[in-house]
Amino acid sequence: MNRVTISRLVLAATLLVSADLFAQSTPTATAPAPGDPLSSTFKLNPVTMPTLSPEVIELIKLEGQFSDSVAKGGGKAFASWFADDAVTLNNGKPAVLGRTAIAAAANWDPKTYQLSWYAEGAQMGPSGDTGFTWGHYDAHAHDAKGQPITLSGRYITFWKKVSGAWKVALDASAEDAPAVGDCCKLPTP
Repeated sequence: MNRVTISRLVLAATLLVSADLFAQSTPTATAPAPGDPLSSTFKLNPVTMPTLSPEVIELIKLEGQFSDSVAKGGGKAFASWFADDAVTLNNGKPAVLGRTAIAAAANWDPKTYQLSWYAEGAQMGPSGDTGFTWGHYDAHAHDAKGQPITLSGRYITFWKKVSGAWKVALDASAEDAPAVGDCCKLPTP
């Protein structure tokens, strides 16, 4: 074997061992706990995500703290994370502009409405003072008849530093698409 072949084999073996060791240290739970920033759906893998940086990991952890806070404190906690000039865009609803308006709209109690989410990825802006996270959310409540309601979907959160502290600049979400065939069913007479 020549030097190039040996070097390639050593590099390949190192990557495989590193990926295996990293995968072993990555959580493997089947259902992520609310706010788990490194849930089973988001596996940090140095082979498939070679540009993962400490700044990106910081955003993912920040998103986990945001989710944990909301799970405990409901709408009041949700609104506390937003910048003064923030915007929310929710599926099928008009935009809500500003932290004051967001707080007025986010008036739910975590005992009657449970909202949780987890990040599946993030990107930091080049200046290091803006970035975004994206992932999956679940919301649980009961309708007027006491029947359970569950909504699931995707979200994106844009973050920015305000006076050195991370704040949510934009939060947008959309419900998951209906199951194949569910969109076109006619009601039964």
